[in-house]
Amino acid sequence: MSANPTRYDLEDRLIRFAVSVIDVVEVLPSTKTGNHIGSQLIRSGTSPAPNYGEAQSAESRRDFIHKIKIILKELRETRIWLKIILRKNLFEPLDAATVTLTECDELIRIFAKSAKTAESNLVRERPDRTHPSIFDIEYSIFDIPDAGGKLVGDCDEQRKTSNIEYSISNIEGGGNDP
Repeated sequence: MSANPTRYDLEDRLIRFAVSVIDVVEVLPSTKTGNHIGSQLIRSGTSPAPNYGEAQSAESRRDFIHKIKIILKELRETRIWLKIILRKNLFEPLDAATVTLTECDELIRIFAKSAKTAESNLVRERPDRTHPSIFDIEYSIFDIPDAGGKLVGDCDEQRKTSNIEYSISNIEGGGNDP
């Protein structure tokens, strides 16, 4: 436990959620349906916690967004399986499955907001000009004006292609264009 007991710990919350999903699966009937749903639920419901660990050590903002979206995808799948369990009345008492579903919905909202925020921050970021890359090209080609001062984003495809080739040659040749 952390030194500050009021500190919000998303990792711990995801681990408690995974344990809650395991508890639901353990009580499902040992039928063909129960085993199938249990197997699917255990996969999707326990993966957000370790995927969150991977997101915390993401190599870039894009990698972070990708991992957050994987968590979101798994949570949404878990929500569907829990809804099937509740609708089919495969779980007794239903309250425990309902509590797990409510937590799943809250986690979905948290991670959807996190992905949206990270994506909006990515759009606002300008790439590091000291280390040009293909990512840099995606932004820089729109900053290259043609002879009339018109930006590439406003010109035809042939002009865009030539500007991309120009940008790549500068990266490969070590050009120092701003």
